[in-house]
Amino acid sequence: MKMSPQEICADASGGCVRLAIGRLPPGESAANSAAAERWDAFVQSCPGATFFHRAGWQKIVGEVFRHPTYFLYAERGGAIEGVLPLAHVKSLLFGNALVALPFAVYGGVAARDEAVAAALEDEAQAIARRLGVDHLELRNVEARHPDWPTQDLYVSFRKTLLPEVEANLLAIPRKQRAMVRKGQKNGLRSMLDADVERFFELYADNVHRHGTPAMPKRYFAALREVFGADCEVLTVEDGAGRPLSSVLSFYFRDEVLPYYAGDDLSARELAANDFKYWELMRRACERGLRVFDYGRSKRGTGSYAFKKNWGFEPQPLHYEYRLYKRAAIPQNNPANAKYRLFIEAWRRMPRALANRIGPFIVRNLA
Repeated sequence: MKMSPQEICADASGGCVRLAIGRLPPGESAANSAAAERWDAFVQSCPGATFFHRAGWQKIVGEVFRHPTYFLYAERGGAIEGVLPLAHVKSLLFGNALVALPFAVYGGVAARDEAVAAALEDEAQAIARRLGVDHLELRNVEARHPDWPTQDLYVSFRKTLLPEVEANLLAIPRKQRAMVRKGQKNGLRSMLDADVERFFELYADNVHRHGTPAMPKRYFAALREVFGADCEVLTVEDGAGRPLSSVLSFYFRDEVLPYYAGDDLSARELAANDFKYWELMRRACERGLRVFDYGRSKRGTGSYAFKKNWGFEPQPLHYEYRLYKRAAIPQNNPANAKYRLFIEAWRRMPRALANRIGPFIVRNLA
């Protein structure tokens, strides 16, 4: 691991935070593996860290999407005290940004104390200025910079699981619980897939119907390869074995996070989507997990309403921006009216063509 050690006196007691800046290389050498394990050991133990702070994202973002990464860490007395994973996303269409972290719903700094967090964020700003980016984006769960512009478009939905499976089913509001029961009566079943093939077909069809580009299949394969058992695909079938709905989920500590999903056109009629999420919740409960994280949604969307109907309450996310070469926060999302014509045109495009050219677009929609 290449490092540029610096001594930064940043805490109130007059001590110094040793900030070592480097990248976690994606290679398989013992040295690289040890560096990633050391990083991940901190992430597992830090209360403010999330699945998206894991070292494996360096490989995903760097190798699949070819974005330069800056995975910063701070150490004091030889022990890691904070991390800040960053990637440089530069596009003629969507701008030039340093982001913590692309393709993640949570990000920003994870640190033991404020002094370490501030030192890492100061270094991130120095890198942002050196790269000449338009802005720095930190996808914080908690607000950190009240004086920075904040994107309030997104919320998360998290809920503590009850210890008993039946208690979790009864906690689902009646209307959605009836949909779960409908799926059961329709003879639906869930199973864990060994690969991403069935998931990708359903996912790609779903996003095409919504007029947005699909992530490349190799991205999902890489997620499975890098994160192993902590990245799981659950697919719902009908009685004939036909896949109807699928979800790719992440596991972190005592939480499950359904992150990408797709379905067949017939899934709604057969209640396959409600059944799918119930099956994921049931399995999580049986594994002894404590939190079901329904993930991020945009306010006013169908997914937002769906999660509310499941009895989950929205929790604001604090995406904070340090603007350098722009006057306002970018709005590179489907809710932006200027993308309406693009969305309609994408829906009409043959899916095979959309899957071929989509990855070149979506890599910059981070």
